[in-house]
Amino acid sequence: MPGNSFGQFFRITTFGESHGGAVGVVIDGVPGRQTIDLDLVQKWLDRRRPGQGDLVSQRQEADRVECLSGLQDGVTLGSPICLMVRNTDVRPEDYAELSTVYRPSHADFTTDAKYGIRAASGGGRASARETVGRVAAGAVANQIVQASFPGIEVVAWVESVHGVTASVDPLTVTLAEVHQSAVRCPVPESASAMIKAIEAARADGDSVGGVIGCVVRGLPAGLGEPVFDKLEADLAKALMSLPATKGFEVGSGFAGTLLRGSEHNDAFVAVPGIHGPTATNRSGGIQGGISNGAPVTMRVAFKPVASIAKPQDTVTKDKKKVVLAGVSGRHDPCVLPRAVPMVEAMVWIVILDHLLRNKGLQLDSTKV
Repeated sequence: MPGNSFGQFFRITTFGESHGGAVGVVIDGVPGRQTIDLDLVQKWLDRRRPGQGDLVSQRQEADRVECLSGLQDGVTLGSPICLMVRNTDVRPEDYAELSTVYRPSHADFTTDAKYGIRAASGGGRASARETVGRVAAGAVANQIVQASFPGIEVVAWVESVHGVTASVDPLTVTLAEVHQSAVRCPVPESASAMIKAIEAARADGDSVGGVIGCVVRGLPAGLGEPVFDKLEADLAKALMSLPATKGFEVGSGFAGTLLRGSEHNDAFVAVPGIHGPTATNRSGGIQGGISNGAPVTMRVAFKPVASIAKPQDTVTKDKKKVVLAGVSGRHDPCVLPRAVPMVEAMVWIVILDHLLRNKGLQLDSTKV
């Protein structure tokens, strides 16, 4: 089955290529009688769109969302919702020389190997432009979840960029703090250092990667399935499906391997505290694949953007060695700032999917 869809009960299918006519998403499994504000969806897309400053791609796209189906006077009909954004600032000429050349660390070669054809302009489906549909769907999921569970909140932030790391408290960090800087790091001193690192990479024709942290607060206990659809497994798949991701951790992650069981175990307490039912939260809010009521904490690693202006050795489609003088087009020197809403969107999609799956959780029947 082609891998353009994600989710079980709340299922999204994205469509479109980077330099095609449009990109978007079809959302199936949307409960009826839900109020959806497209202006709020637009605000999510505004956070993701390019052209917001010197730290991101200079592609100028308004990313205005259009709803083609599934809504009537702002209320869901229970039928599939189709949200679309038209591509306007396309420049296929920037990619003309790349139609027969494989860009290092891009999906050019692997796409050719799989399909025997590819959309050379902008990377086609492998482009971060594909995430427009994900973010729009995440904005819809966010509104549906918060209508019944206003206490659930998702906050993502840039935790590190190229060796610059911010110390962020997942229990208290807010969206307002995250968005006070262009790099979307809530610690001002670290944000300034990250910006300098990104600007230095851009000036050198290069790129840098980093880590995004994310927390889900207020999530009830009991979400997730005990075997293949564990909550952390679905979160991992959702987040690792984003472009440029290379790693995922939940809770203590890889650092937990350095502890003994007696040091790592989260003791249960009689009176819930800041970590919910446990005294500590090294489990990251998930035990046995099921949420335990503590904050769910995650980290996602993003590689340096593959499109750089430096010369690189590569080969053509007929395996002739060439030197790629520099990848043309408009690209992010660091994907992290624009990836923050992408991470949040995918987490909201997973949350709603599991809420709808969970037969033991009684949603408000007048809303869901």
